[in-house]
Amino acid sequence: MKSRKLYNRISLLREERGVSRKELAERIGVNFQTVGYLERGEYNPSLDLAFRISEVFGLPVEFIFSTKPMKPISEQLFDRAHEKGGI
Repeated sequence: MKSRKLYNRISLLREERGVSRKELAERIGVNFQTVGYLERGEYNPSLDLAFRISEVFGLPVEFIFSTKPMKPISEQLFDRAHEKGGI
């Protein structure tokens, strides 16, 4: 069975927090090149690896990974605020 493409926010989260690929790789126990493959969508993480990444960033797995293209975070925040009547 062919695996589905996963979209992710790893690069965005890494840059936002000032973490290099090498640092992230060390924290999740993979080669730094694997982080690049993940960021570019050339490699799908195992479930265990996805959870290790989410633990490093302190965010739910579904905020980092998706089977559908992800909206920009600013757009998601706007949508949530609009739903709650804030905007």
